Amino acid sequence: MASAPGIEQHPDLVELRDKYERAAARPMVQVLDGLTVLAGLYLAISPWVLGFNGLHALAASNLIVGLAYCAMAMGFVAAFGRTHGIAWTAPIMGVWVIVSPWVIRGVDASTTTTMINNIIVGAVCVLLGLAAMSVGTRRMMPHR
Repeated sequence: MASAPGIEQHPDLVELRDKYERAAARPMVQVLDGLTVLAGLYLAISPWVLGFNGLHALAASNLIVGLAYCAMAMGFVAAFGRTHGIAWTAPIMGVWVIVSPWVIRGVDASTTTTMINNIIVGAVCVLLGLAAMSVGTRRMMPHR
């Protein structure tokens, strides 16, 4: 009895991976990936750039979420065909960045700079995340 080919050899899987690789090779998607990496890096260093004085929990949150966002973006750059399934987490991370100043205890309402920073960076992360989600779902024109 012959064994069936593995899932890695399934024609639909190969075609789907090829679609994602073609999508990731487009110049606009490469710009999107670069901006996503930069947004994650900025989020991670923003507590030190702006001086989140006394806001250690918020600084830790921005550092952790920023590094996670950046790592996810690096996954998109390296192998979008294998990492597209987690693109939905990017907008969720952006929403967390927006609401975190109010959710994390110990954040004083008078820290306008930190709130504005998190709202703007969070909104950018949401938009970039939604764009990353759309990369894999767009209809691709066949190569001629």
